[in-house]
Parts: sequence; structure tokens; C-alpha cells
Amino acid sequence: MIYTVTLNPAIDKTVYVDRFTIDAVNRATKVRQDPGGKGINVSKTIRALGGTSTAFAIVGGATGALIASSLDKLGISKQVFEGLGSTRTNTKIVDLALGTYTDVNEPGASVTQSLLDDALAILALQVSPGDIVVLSGSLPVGAPTNTYATWARACRKAGARVFLDADGEVLKAGLAAKPELVKPNEVELGRMLGRELDTTDKIVEAARELQDQGISQVMVSMGGEGAVYVTAAGAWRLRQPAVEVVSTVGAGDSVVAALAYALDAGMEPIDAARLAMATGAATVMRPGTEPARREDIDALLPQVDVEEL
Repeated sequence: MIYTVTLNPAIDKTVYVDRFTIDAVNRATKVRQDPGGKGINVSKTIRALGGTSTAFAIVGGATGALIASSLDKLGISKQVFEGLGSTRTNTKIVDLALGTYTDVNEPGASVTQSLLDDALAILALQVSPGDIVVLSGSLPVGAPTNTYATWARACRKAGARVFLDADGEVLKAGLAAKPELVKPNEVELGRMLGRELDTTDKIVEAARELQDQGISQVMVSMGGEGAVYVTAAGAWRLRQPAVEVVSTVGAGDSVVAALAYALDAGMEPIDAARLAMATGAATVMRPGTEPARREDIDALLPQVDVEEL
């Protein structure tokens, strides 16, 4: 079983504007809303790949109720906890004419420590040895920086494999719990280590430093340039095929989703990474935070370039 955790979910409102102009009235050509937050995006992509997951999320108010009902409509198993206030709405401004993608993310409602403790206790009771728990996204107001570290330790104690996708101090604190896999981008990783990672060799070296801390797998995403994937078995440079970009929102989440789906199914790490690259490319072809289509993923899979380092 795969569990995804979204402590600060959102309704992702995508607004399409032709030639978006600052300090002017812009008229939308199209608007769509999707349940979002990084963990929920992971669950949506796992379902698109043909897998199953349970989405753990803290929700509140009308937007929280919309997220819960949307998950039901998508056929995604869920465990939701009622938080304080209303779940946030994140606005994505997409200008296909100029090729720009602007995010305006709200901070979200606050949480209490007792709510976090209750949710974690329920998750820890459900997970079994060999399960995968994906901890991803920003933390809500009121959650301490080491929240993911606490959750990772509890899930690891239950025998689960933990995947962590966070940044900044939250990622740094989470590493202390030794998750099995982390997925920073090269800027986040470089910022955390205090140096610029402007070559593949430097990225591999940085990933090896994380492995020395007890992290088994490191996927360093590089946006449109692909990724570097480092495991105990080796290191690889992966490049996804060029596609028409409709929305970049959720692309990184889809990479994590494909890794979780593939590794849960027992695929070899490099095959899981290849699937992740194809899934990421297929995701940017979809509007809003709509997940990739399996037929697009399968068509792109042979086009992923893999170089062993």
C-alpha cells in the first residue's frame, strides 16, 4: 500500500490569460479547479498509472469539503482530518501565448499539535512493513519545522519506506529521520548544502553526501533538463523527451508518484526512474493539475534518455 500525506492541501485554481500584464486588468479565457497539494497530486498520478493509494489530508471549511468530495469522485481512498479554518486556494496563472506559469500560493489554515499527533497516530496504526509513505509539500501554519522528521520516524518504526519531498529547513530537518528517498531539485539541494550545483558531477557528489547520512535514494530534479538519480547501485543522468507544455504544476509530484508506484510494484530503481521521467513529461502536457494519461506515459517511455554516470 502507498500512503500520501498532505498536511497543507489546496484547491488549485488555474486561470488562463493571454498575454498576462502586470498592473492591468486581465481577462481569463478559461478557469479550472482541481484538488491539490503535493501529496494529493501524488495520489492522483498513482491512480492514473493504474495503482492505488490512500490520501491522508488535513482539510477545513468549504474548500476542504470540496477536496474530500473530489477525491471520492476520482476514486481515491482518503483519510481526512478536520482542521482549523478553511483550506487554502492556490491560484495558477497560465499564459500559453508567452509561455509563463505564475503561482500565487496562500499560506493555508493553521493546525494544532494535537491534531497533528492524532493524524499521525492513525497513520502509524495503518501502515505495515513494506508500505510506502510519501511525505510532501509545505507545512501548515502551526506545524513545527521537524514535523516530517517526526512522521518519518513513526512510519519507519512501523516498517514503512518513507519518501520525502520538501525543501528548505523542512527538508533539512526531515533528513535526520533518514527517509529512504528524497527528491530535491538542484537549487534546493545546493542551497541546503551551501554551494552551487552547476554541473552533473557536483550534483552526484551532493547526492552521495545525503547517502552518507543514510538516505538510500536521491532523485535530484532539474526541471526541463531532467534529473540525476543516485542509489547504492549507481548514478544516472536522465533526460525526458521534449513535449508541448500546457501546465508545469504538479510535474515534480508526478515524478515522486511514479517512483512510489514503480518501487512498490518491485521494479528495478533505474526502470522506476525512467517511468518517473516519462510521467513528468506527460504531466506537463495536461491542463491545471490534471494527472498524466497512461497512454501518453507509455508513448514517451521509450524516448527517455538514460546515461550511466
